[in-house]
Amino acid sequence: VEDQRARWERKRSRTAKELLETEYKYLEQLDLVLTYFVTILKAKGTLKPAVLETIFGPLEPLYSASHVLSLHLEKGNLAPGLENFCQSLDLYGHYAENLEQANKTLKEQVRKNKSFRRFKKLQESRPQFQGRELEDLLALPLQRLHQYKHFFRDLLENTTPDTAENQKLAKTVKSVCEVSHWVQDIFDKRENSLQLLRVQKLLKGQKTQVLTPGRWYIREGWLLVVPSKGEELKRRMFFLFSDILVAAKPCHPLHLMNSNKLSCQAVYPLHQCSVDKVFGHTWSQGGLLSLSFPHKTLLLMSSNQQEINDWYRSLKAAVRWASM
Repeated sequence: VEDQRARWERKRSRTAKELLETEYKYLEQLDLVLTYFVTILKAKGTLKPAVLETIFGPLEPLYSASHVLSLHLEKGNLAPGLENFCQSLDLYGHYAENLEQANKTLKEQVRKNKSFRRFKKLQESRPQFQGRELEDLLALPLQRLHQYKHFFRDLLENTTPDTAENQKLAKTVKSVCEVSHWVQDIFDKRENSLQLLRVQKLLKGQKTQVLTPGRWYIREGWLLVVPSKGEELKRRMFFLFSDILVAAKPCHPLHLMNSNKLSCQAVYPLHQCSVDKVFGHTWSQGGLLSLSFPHKTLLLMSSNQQEINDWYRSLKAAVRWASM
């Protein structure tokens, strides 16, 4: 038991030391943004206060929280320091919520505001920036949040169980995981919106509404449709979402407006769909899927076995989701 405790203590000390060293580095990088951008821009009035607030978000309180954490770590007050730091973790969630608008506003200012564009270029050319741009530094808080999760977990794993300190660290890990999930959820929703928008733009006209609240993009790809009456196979692009399957074919290559777009052929709701493998159970070449809807059966084929298996799994999951 004593040996185990000694091992835990050594690992814990190493992790605490690394946490403090990386915290110094993180503070140094945040300080670059606050000193060379926020403070000077406030004094010069180059940007309106609302624009400044949008671009930099809660960067100053983030810096303050990390500074206080570093002071606790220097004194070896690990558990109280982390417990206190947890009260500021929500700032990272708010920072993530603001980041898309921050990047958009920053790009807009660089494009439209000549004096800001010159100022930004001048500041980034300083040796302290080591060739990094403001955009790189603004992404740091969310990278740091990811690192905190790993550091705090390591500290918890190497703290003697059934102690008050272990319980405090467990609460810290729980808090940082909750904020991490919040941030991940923000990014997942944003990525999903971009995918929905991309597919909407790919489809000719506005007849098929892809952009619907609550809809999630899952996958897309070319599959062969097997017709019911011995006609030849039709190659179609399929887009799978959480509630519908969209079949589309390419527009005519000589069409003036839509040569690079797809024409929607059918939209299949998934809530009353059942999916079966007709063949493709063995590692033969390719496979065939049967999709049964109330008034239609769709046979989809691929010569790629892996692809048909992936589609089968994705469709089964989407049907379960749509039927909930």
